[in-house]
Amino acid sequence: MRSPHPIPAHSYPNPYDELASLDDGPLTEFLLEERDEAEAQDDPWAPPNHRRGSRRKRRSRLAGLSFAMKAVVGLVVLAAFLTLADRWALLYAERRAADTLKDRLNLAVAPEVQIDGFPFLTQVADERLDSVKVTVPDVAADRVSLAQVTATARDVRLDTDGLTSVRGADVPRLEGDVLLSFADLNRELGASQVTFTGEGHDRVRARGTLPVAGHDLSLRAEARIVRNGDRGIATHIGGMRLDIGDLATYRPGARTSEGLHLSRKSAARLTHETRKAKALLSIPSVVRRLGVPDSVVRAALRNESKLTDLTGTPRFVQQAMRLNLIDLALDHPQLLGLLGFDPALLDALPRLTRPVLADQLSLGFRLPEPPSGQVRLRDVRVEEDGIRVRLEGTGLAIGGK
Repeated sequence: MRSPHPIPAHSYPNPYDELASLDDGPLTEFLLEERDEAEAQDDPWAPPNHRRGSRRKRRSRLAGLSFAMKAVVGLVVLAAFLTLADRWALLYAERRAADTLKDRLNLAVAPEVQIDGFPFLTQVADERLDSVKVTVPDVAADRVSLAQVTATARDVRLDTDGLTSVRGADVPRLEGDVLLSFADLNRELGASQVTFTGEGHDRVRARGTLPVAGHDLSLRAEARIVRNGDRGIATHIGGMRLDIGDLATYRPGARTSEGLHLSRKSAARLTHETRKAKALLSIPSVVRRLGVPDSVVRAALRNESKLTDLTGTPRFVQQAMRLNLIDLALDHPQLLGLLGFDPALLDALPRLTRPVLADQLSLGFRLPEPPSGQVRLRDVRVEEDGIRVRLEGTGLAIGGK
């Protein structure tokens, strides 16, 4: 039976149009994905390129900076490069200055040069340095070596040929100090095995041993440090004595207290050493120097008990210690041999005069004269590590025009 209301033909959907509409729909996307996966399986694997992304990020960050910020960054980088260049120029100048000073002053080693002030290149362009510190180690000065000479020059004027060449320098004034180290003295003068130590503001104590005629004599001395002119230091040696064990003490000089004398212990032993005591009292010149009456001496030589009473008194010990054995050695060498002295030692001691010993213990020195200007030493003082002297200089010049 036919419907009473037939449906028009154009209201039915066309199946071909529906298939055509699927071309841009889910089916198309699915087919494209399947194709891409198939192609990806055919291509060789490669690691992901992360740098490309980081470069993009950096470019994006810089691109995000303002012009003012970029200018600040550029100035900071430029300042860093200029500072580095200035420091390199400073190091080069310090090395050249050290080599020049070594040659001009005939130094054994190149000094240490420190140029202060920043920036350095602008100072060179202005031909003036604010401050230059020079430290010279191991400077030969007479028979000793100075451990260190340190000087600081201020307001140094340069003679330059542009920034690349410095012909010379004028130093209006400098100040510093000189150190004569006790450690160096002990090493340099160590042949006598003597050590030096500070004692007070201007005194040095010397202690050690001195080899004399095959004997090691104990040495003691005191040195007073004084300035000698503008460039020198002198030492006045006093209290010199050489102890020959516990037998005797030698003090160089011509005074009564100087010469070769028995020690207290050695003089006291005469009380128990009868043979030595009788040999000493049998010499008339000795008896006169001892101040003992002849009658007492004769009785002591005949009776050992009276001899012991005589030699055991404090007065006899003191008088025996006052005898200058050097005089006795000339006329009575056998007596000195009996007392225990080596003849070779008695022959060598008189040659150890005060000037000879003072020269061996001298700590004096003199600074070399500078090529120009003046250098003066001031304020000598003895410290724990050595002798330190203040240094002043004016009108110095290095190099020339």
